[in-house]
Amino acid sequence: MSAGNMSSPSSPQVPGGAAATPTPGASTLVAAAMDALNGSPWAAATIVGSVLVASFVLHTIVEWYRLSHIPGPFLASISRYWVIRESLRGRLPQSLKKLNDKHGPLVRIGPNDLVTSDVSVLRKMMQVRSPYTRGPWYDAWRLDPTRDNLFSMRDEDAHTLLRSKMAAGYSGKENLSMETTIETNISRLVDLIERKYISTSREYRPMDFGEKGQFFTLDVISELAFGEPLGYLERDDDQYDYIKITTASIPAMLILSCVPTLANIIQSRFLRFLLPKETDKIGFGAFIGVTNRVVANRFKSDTPEQQDMLGSFIRHGLNQEEASGEAVLQIVAGSDTSATTIRCAMLYLMSNPPAYRKLQTEIDEAIAAGKISSPIQDSEARQLPYLQAVIKEAIRMLPPAGGTFFKEVPPGGDVICGKFVPGGTQVGSSALAIHHDKKTFGEDAESFRPERWLNKDAEKVDRMRQTVDMVFHSGKWQCPGKTVALMEFNKIFVELLRRFEWSLVNPFTAAKLNNAGVWMFDDFYVRVTRRNSDE
Repeated sequence: MSAGNMSSPSSPQVPGGAAATPTPGASTLVAAAMDALNGSPWAAATIVGSVLVASFVLHTIVEWYRLSHIPGPFLASISRYWVIRESLRGRLPQSLKKLNDKHGPLVRIGPNDLVTSDVSVLRKMMQVRSPYTRGPWYDAWRLDPTRDNLFSMRDEDAHTLLRSKMAAGYSGKENLSMETTIETNISRLVDLIERKYISTSREYRPMDFGEKGQFFTLDVISELAFGEPLGYLERDDDQYDYIKITTASIPAMLILSCVPTLANIIQSRFLRFLLPKETDKIGFGAFIGVTNRVVANRFKSDTPEQQDMLGSFIRHGLNQEEASGEAVLQIVAGSDTSATTIRCAMLYLMSNPPAYRKLQTEIDEAIAAGKISSPIQDSEARQLPYLQAVIKEAIRMLPPAGGTFFKEVPPGGDVICGKFVPGGTQVGSSALAIHHDKKTFGEDAESFRPERWLNKDAEKVDRMRQTVDMVFHSGKWQCPGKTVALMEFNKIFVELLRRFEWSLVNPFTAAKLNNAGVWMFDDFYVRVTRRNSDE
C-alpha cells in the first residue's frame, strides 16, 4: 500500500461492499473535545464527564476481576459500601462470620480486601520474618492525629525498634508493683460496690457493670502507666467524658479504617483542626492533654525516676513525642479490650448458673484449703483449673478486639487457602469465625461451656489454646499488654465472687451490645448482694 493510499480519506471496505465506520483514535477524541471547547461548554462538560465515568467503570471492572475468584457479596467486590454498612450497624464481626460460614475460610469484603477464618494463615502473616506488612487500615488508628503509635505504625523497622524499647515496661520486669496495683484497684472497685451498690430486701441499688468494669480497667492501666489512677472508681464518674466520647469516636475511626484515604485526608494538617486536640476541656482531646502533661512532667530535669511503665519507656530511650503517643494508646487499648473480657465473663456466668456455682465452689474450696490468699496472687490463680477455663472461654466467646487488622500481601503474591492472592491485597481476620469454629471447639462452639477446656484430650485442648492465644496476636505483632490483661483476669473474678452474689436485672435484655472494633456494653445492669446475707 502506498503512502498516498494510506492518507486517502475514502472509507475502507468490508466484505459485501459496505463501508466500515472508522474507529476514532485518541487524536479524534482530542479533536472532538477541542471542537466542543470552542463551541458549547455543555458539550465539553459532557465529554469530560463521559471520560471520567468510563474511567471509573473501567477501574471498577479491573478491580473486580483481580479478585473475582474469591467468593463474597457482589456489592463488596465493587465498592466499600458493604463493609461500611455493616460497620455502621455495629455487627461487622457477626457479618464476617456469616460469610465464612457460607463461603469458606477466605472471603472478599471489599475491592481489595479479604478476610480469613484460617488461624494458620494469621500465624504465617505474623511471623517475625514474615514479608507481610500492616495495611492502610491502620492509618485510621492514630489516636492522637499528630503522631503514630505502636499500633498504627506501619514502618516495619521503626515498629520493631519502638517495640524493643517498650518490652520491659509491658512485661512487668521493671514494674515490680504491677500485681499490687491491680489488687489496689480491685479493692477500690469492691469499696465502691460496698458504698453505693449493695442491694438488700429493703433497698434496691442496681449497678451498670458495663460502666464499672471499664472504670476498673481505666484506673488499672493509668496507674500502671503513670504511677497514679485517673480516679474513675474513686469518683464513680466518667472523667473527661472519656467513655461518652470514645463511644462516639471509635465507631467513626472504624469507618475511617474502611476508607484509609479519607482517614489520611482528615488527619492532614489542613483539616486537623476538626479533630480532638489537647486544649479541649472535655472529651478525647482533654484526655490527650492530660497524658501529654504527665509525660512532659517526666521529662523535666528535676523529676525523679519512677518504677512504672512510663519510667521504663523513658529509661529505654523513648523521646517525649514517642512517650506521649504511647500514653494515649495504653489507656485506650489497655482499658477497652480488658473491660470486654471482664464484662463478657460476668455476663455469661450470670446467665449460666451451673458454671457460676462451679467457679464459686472452686474458689470457696481453695480458700478453705488455704490455697489462695486474700487478695489472690497471680501464681495461685493459675492453679485453679475452672477459673482458667472460664477466662479462656470468655475470651473465646467474645474476642475483645473485633477489628480486621488488615495485613498487606507481599509484592509477589501468595497462595492463601488454596487460592492465589496478588501482591498488595489486604488480608484481615474474621475473629468470631476463628474462635467459634466447630472443627476446633466442637459442635457447641456457639455456647459458653468452660468444661471444654477440662477435656482429657491434651492435643485437642492445646489446639484450642493456641487458637485462643491468637486473640493477642503473635510474632512481630503480639499484643504487648497480654501480661497485664491476664493478671487482671486472674484476680478480679475471684475477688468479686468470693464476696458478692451477682444476678442480672433484665435477663431478657441483659445488655445492649454492639461492635466498633471493640465491643461496647451499654445498660448492663446487675443486682449485687453480700454473700451469706439473709437480706
